[in-house]
Amino acid sequence: MKLWILLLTASLVSAEPVSDPAKWSPEARKKTLEVFAREVYGVNPSDEVSRVWKLDRESSIMEGKVVRREYLLTLGGSLTARALVFLPAGKKAVPAFLGLNFRGNHTLEEDEWITKSNEEARGKAKGRWPVKMITDAGFALVTVHCDDFDPDEDDGFKNGVHGLFPPKRDEQSWGTITGWAWGLSQVREQLEKVAEIDASKVVVIGHSRLGKTALWAGARDEKFAMVISNNSGCGGAALSQRKKGETVARINQVFPHWFAKNFRKYGDKEESLPVDQHQLIACIAPRPVYVASASKDRWADPEGEFLATKMAAPAWGETLSKMPGAGESAGDGKVRYHLRDGKHNITEWDWERYLEAAKEHL
Repeated sequence: MKLWILLLTASLVSAEPVSDPAKWSPEARKKTLEVFAREVYGVNPSDEVSRVWKLDRESSIMEGKVVRREYLLTLGGSLTARALVFLPAGKKAVPAFLGLNFRGNHTLEEDEWITKSNEEARGKAKGRWPVKMITDAGFALVTVHCDDFDPDEDDGFKNGVHGLFPPKRDEQSWGTITGWAWGLSQVREQLEKVAEIDASKVVVIGHSRLGKTALWAGARDEKFAMVISNNSGCGGAALSQRKKGETVARINQVFPHWFAKNFRKYGDKEESLPVDQHQLIACIAPRPVYVASASKDRWADPEGEFLATKMAAPAWGETLSKMPGAGESAGDGKVRYHLRDGKHNITEWDWERYLEAAKEHL
């Protein structure tokens, strides 16, 4: 298969083979992101809101080896997100993983100290966030419940970050994924105020719909040092024009609030999309990117996720060969992919490989 990356000139899109990262220019990247915003994820109106970041609580765990904190980020004077932070004790300027969680910060650990934000059980998502493994490796972990930025429901965009801006909307207005990605950038910016974290070495990570979010956040915000997408599927790392697993029509039917309304017109017409997901991945260059799939997660189209990563790799001057088998990886540079044996999930096996890559690059 030829390796293709779409290069944009003016408002037109043309496809050319890329063998040199120099051909993936800043101008091409900018125009590509503009198309993704307009046609897929939606355009956010402004960054002009007030921001207040303050430490709310602090304590230590794991025999004093880890410091845990809760910070409050208030946006626009009315919307408050609670960030849960785990830090290796006694260290300064460590790199950090930043990601949203699905069910609430208290689901990371069976820990009464962590503020409970809803009725989900404590520790319900513990296996997905191996705090000890991450902090033992010398990294901080920062997470926020995605609902703090925007509820994951079709509520007419009246709540969350959308409620901070004028309500007038059109076909290219931002959806929930852009709201989440925007929120991640707000947190990343505030980490510059945390002395224990090196804010120039923040890895944005996400699983499933939050993997879509991590890719979009990392492509938009060049201050993220590395981007990790786990099982992100349609609208994430998988090529839309393959029409395998979850499709554009299906995802917009079930989750109409995730994307811009413009994305709906490509349902069952994916071949008319002016962009595809390999371009989004390429927009992350020259920063490291890691895409991962699961062998039994057919809905996310693992083959499509690998092909998009392979097709994006020339933006780094790299190549990926054939798709790896279950339990194997591809790539040893800034572009990496692995196929975990199993179902739709993020596990310690995944994290071991993410930590290895992050150590190498950061």
